[in-house]
Amino acid sequence: MTCTYTPTVSPSRGVTRRPRQAAGDAWPLAHRPEAAGEARRITQRLLTWWGVPREAADSVLLTVSELVTNAVEHAQPPLNLSLNRDADTCRVHIEVSDGGPADREGDWAASGTPDEHGRGLDIIDHITAAHGEHDRPGHAVHWADVHATA
Repeated sequence: MTCTYTPTVSPSRGVTRRPRQAAGDAWPLAHRPEAAGEARRITQRLLTWWGVPREAADSVLLTVSELVTNAVEHAQPPLNLSLNRDADTCRVHIEVSDGGPADREGDWAASGTPDEHGRGLDIIDHITAAHGEHDRPGHAVHWADVHATA
């Protein structure tokens, strides 16, 4: 297994902070359905900057999308995305923090049929090295580690 993180592309507009060599940064996201798309765009730019191979990048992007979508549907604002990488373990660490469980489901979740929901954590189980959550009163962090090798 080879793990190289050589920046080959400068970060594009939209990544508001320059990625650090062995870490990442955090971005606030609007608490609405479009947040998943914005999170994917931020993540894609950062993964390109880090030189993460496409197949691994796809797993990171899918994980980010699922975690952000779950936060929009089942949690309260604020919503933040944090991305870090560890060149020693060849993993990208994803954290999505939110304001804790919502009193009711989001309109997006309520609009679908029951068979359209509930697959996100199964997907995350299959494509991540590890995942979990840290809950505190008024705050929750959902995290996942994805292998970032080809």
